[in-house]
Amino acid sequence: MQSEAERLRKQIEKLAKEPSEDGAWRSVELARDPNRPYTLDYVERLLDDWIELHGDRSRTDDGALVTGLGTFEGRTVALIGHQKGRDVKDRLDRQFGMAYPEGYAKAMRVMELADRFGFPVISLIDTPGAYPGVLAEQHGQGGWIARCQALMLRLSVPTVACVIGEGGSGGAVAIAVSDRVFMQENAIYSVISPEGCAMILWRDVADAKKAAAALRPDAFHCYELGVIDGIVPEPTGGAQNDPDRAAALLRESIRSAFAELDGMSPTELKRSRRAKFRAMGAFASLT
Repeated sequence: MQSEAERLRKQIEKLAKEPSEDGAWRSVELARDPNRPYTLDYVERLLDDWIELHGDRSRTDDGALVTGLGTFEGRTVALIGHQKGRDVKDRLDRQFGMAYPEGYAKAMRVMELADRFGFPVISLIDTPGAYPGVLAEQHGQGGWIARCQALMLRLSVPTVACVIGEGGSGGAVAIAVSDRVFMQENAIYSVISPEGCAMILWRDVADAKKAAAALRPDAFHCYELGVIDGIVPEPTGGAQNDPDRAAALLRESIRSAFAELDGMSPTELKRSRRAKFRAMGAFASLT
């Protein structure tokens, strides 16, 4: 009888943690709030001597991914981040934060530069996903995302990533294979958007709220699942209410992460990073 009561208690506790449709959708809305700080807003508040680097040295400069070098806490770092844009023209130029293959090629160029000179890498993630157009596919979208991930696993410098808004699918994880991965308190991180999930499972985008509840993309559940290493708190109501405070809290998390990683050799960093990502997920042997 006691074991049955314990089982029921645990089941009730688990159900209490399950997000409601409205609660999960609230997380999505906060992550997508158009007034949330974007990458360049954080660059302005976190880095000194910022120099943006453009182009993939092959085709073009992708506006959705911002890359460059700057000074963080007295040390030179490379920074890569998605930029969605504020007004209509800027959003079109930035592709709403959805990068083409050229964007990932640009990111790889800057990461290789950082690796060569020993600069730590900071990634700020805020994208619905990689650009889904025909031209992007023709240019090898999936392959470039995979190459970007593979390069991040090989970097011999400390790497820190943070989801600052939307962390959508391969477009997000392409620049998030880092030693430490954080999410801001009101960010989301998932393998597909709620709308995309709803269309696949229920053939109706109106079921996006149901999909969001099933995906559990909020920071708490991502941390519970082991997908991220920590949650960066935000000002009351969200980062959009106080960007300066949000940047200060993000700075503190990045500083602490680098302090942990600085004592590790390049070999230790690569070994630890690979082990961390290979250990994610649940596996069963079918023999």
